[in-house]
Amino acid sequence: MTEKSIKVFSKDKKEPLGDLYGLFFEDLNHAADGGLYAELVQNRSFEFDPIDRSDYHALTAWEKVERGEAEVTISVEDSFPLHENNPNYLTLKTKKVGDGAGILNTGFNSGIPLKKDEFYHFSFFARVDQAEKKTLTISLESKEGVLHASEELSLHSSEWKKYSLTLQCKSDDQSARLILTTNQTGTIYMDMVSLFPAKTFMDRENGLRSDIAQILADLKPKFMRFPGGCLVHDGSLDERARDSMYRWKNTIGDTEKRPSRRNNWKYNQTLGLGYYEYFLFCEDIGAKPIPVLPAGYDPHHHRIVPLENLQPWIDDALDLIEFANGNVSTTWGKIRSELGHPEPFGLEYLGIGNEEVGEPFFERYEYFHRAIKEKHPDIKLINSSGPFAAGGEYDRGWDSAKKNQSDLVDEHYYQSPEWFLAHYHRYDDFKRDEPKVFLGEYASWGNTYYNAIAEAAFMTGLEKNAHAVGLACYAPMLCNVDYINWEPNLIYFNNHQVFGTANYYVQKLFMHHQGDYTLKTESTGLSASEPPSIPTIGGQIKLIGEQSKAEYYKITLTNLETGEVKECPNALVENGIELLLGELHSKHYRLSFKARKLEGTRGFKVMFGEKDNQKLFWEIGGWQNQDSVISSMVNGRGSVLTQSLFTVKNDQEYSLDLEIKGRKITTYIDDEVINETVDKLPNIKPLYYSASIDSLTNEVIIKVVNVKDEAVLTTIDLQDYAKDKLKGTVYELSGYELTDVNSFEAPDKISPKQKDFEASNSFYEYEFPKQSITVFRFQ
Repeated sequence: MTEKSIKVFSKDKKEPLGDLYGLFFEDLNHAADGGLYAELVQNRSFEFDPIDRSDYHALTAWEKVERGEAEVTISVEDSFPLHENNPNYLTLKTKKVGDGAGILNTGFNSGIPLKKDEFYHFSFFARVDQAEKKTLTISLESKEGVLHASEELSLHSSEWKKYSLTLQCKSDDQSARLILTTNQTGTIYMDMVSLFPAKTFMDRENGLRSDIAQILADLKPKFMRFPGGCLVHDGSLDERARDSMYRWKNTIGDTEKRPSRRNNWKYNQTLGLGYYEYFLFCEDIGAKPIPVLPAGYDPHHHRIVPLENLQPWIDDALDLIEFANGNVSTTWGKIRSELGHPEPFGLEYLGIGNEEVGEPFFERYEYFHRAIKEKHPDIKLINSSGPFAAGGEYDRGWDSAKKNQSDLVDEHYYQSPEWFLAHYHRYDDFKRDEPKVFLGEYASWGNTYYNAIAEAAFMTGLEKNAHAVGLACYAPMLCNVDYINWEPNLIYFNNHQVFGTANYYVQKLFMHHQGDYTLKTESTGLSASEPPSIPTIGGQIKLIGEQSKAEYYKITLTNLETGEVKECPNALVENGIELLLGELHSKHYRLSFKARKLEGTRGFKVMFGEKDNQKLFWEIGGWQNQDSVISSMVNGRGSVLTQSLFTVKNDQEYSLDLEIKGRKITTYIDDEVINETVDKLPNIKPLYYSASIDSLTNEVIIKVVNVKDEAVLTTIDLQDYAKDKLKGTVYELSGYELTDVNSFEAPDKISPKQKDFEASNSFYEYEFPKQSITVFRFQ
């Protein structure tokens, strides 16, 4: 056998893996409207508004149709609405018919995607003036006016009435238009103009785009977290406000009664994809639903529900549990049944809050926790630990979870691939008798093959620490390439294509081959060798001007190894300026200065340890002027190492100190420690691996990740294996450049290869290719 080996004890079960891997859904990057939600009409209820995005208006995505001598006027009114939650409607006045008079909708992306011979369901609400009857032609046309489908409707009611028909398309077109024209003069009022492909996922009404839904279903996730994300709590406390926090009761029932909402990612959210549809989708793909609710606190704008007014928010959470799990005799169970689902959805998990920072949330969380556990003790409650992997607010979240005995704590972090490799052992010392980790959002910065390998290595660490990690989901999940708010993402799509990234195929491998229990393992020759010396955080030190103007004075650089002190001149630093203070390569040094912010939306920023492709930052009063953050940058990809709350006031003097000792970083504000962290470097192992057993098939699963630029020959040795021969299947990602990515042109460029194998005894020698991900299933 080789010097290196992985020994797996197939009968020695350790920790249950439970619902470990799942999905995260948030409506950003037009993930819902223009994405997973199959509606093809953009701004179907004429409710777009500048509050959603500055260039939006009630006729966004709509245009007049005036062909030949036709003459029309279009306007949006609200005096006689279809429903008070959607007050706007279109008034079409035709003065001259010409060769075509009416309106058209441009859809999302390049236009409305059509497939030859497929059917499309059109519907809308309309009314006409008394004693008038109108004929309206519903057409699908190319940008150039080529007719793909056309049908007529007769309008006859002076009250709002729903009309519908089905169109069959004659040809393919990814840039079509929906066109509504009349051959009569007069006035037509219309609202909720809708076009759905007949083939939605599972053929559901008001359903989902089948190709996007299918690529998600193909992952076989254990759960799906929804509806976000920052949109959960970013908004007004008034549930009737256009920019309200996400309130689940606004998202169920007839779509024409659901209010339009400002999405905090700066577009409109129709809420056509609402809580009922989320529950149905989870059921359709076999994923447990994990809804997340606001707790009456918006940390972005510091909107806070007074404690004496908190009960309605708690009632919303209790009502949601009843909506999901109550029988038809309960108030909300009956509503669910009337929507078409008399059977309960079987809700097990509920999240309260998202990426929360600040004492007001954790004060309110206790009220939610107590009320929910009193009435529904079996519901697993998920607390929050903020948007970063460490620091004051992270610790506050964990303290709250331990105090309240939360079932899980929602951790979020987006970091460099190097950070993920350096923190492979992150959860080794977490205790099994404390709340479990729900890694609710994580990703390395990028969708290259290198990112996927780094994440896979980290995920083997999640499995090895199943005693501490209960749930994990990559984020964000979906991105429409024409409406990008955030990158990286798991899946990209346009209006007619979809592909999974390299990261997607890693998630798919780990979801398909999760197993039920971890197995005991032992290895030989696979420990990471310690580097001969740990590099110091040495290099250039600069003051950075970013969205602020500040004066710096009494600046000193002290080499604490030699005692040498350098005094730097006073400086005024404005946005866009980088001021070099000096360069140090000592194992122990300190930067001290005083600073005063004069103007701007941020505070102070220091760059240090800048050399080669690495640098670190200390930001005081950074994003939204509410943090003191230490972050690192490797090859242009950042990682927040630690964070604490801090706001910089204008015209106030601050005494600031940054101390570096080895790779430990400590910051002080007015002589008080504000940040303390260690910038860990990756200590690459020959192989990263985990082992589990699938109880249903009785198969042993071994995942092995080779990050190195060389193949590793290793023996897989199955102990307690009953058969004389090893048989099974191997799935492998290998042979790619680290910079390779998937694309619309090559959607499966990076995807696993599969082959069967057989060995003559209970051990199997295998050469793991360089930079590869390998999964074995032993029969």
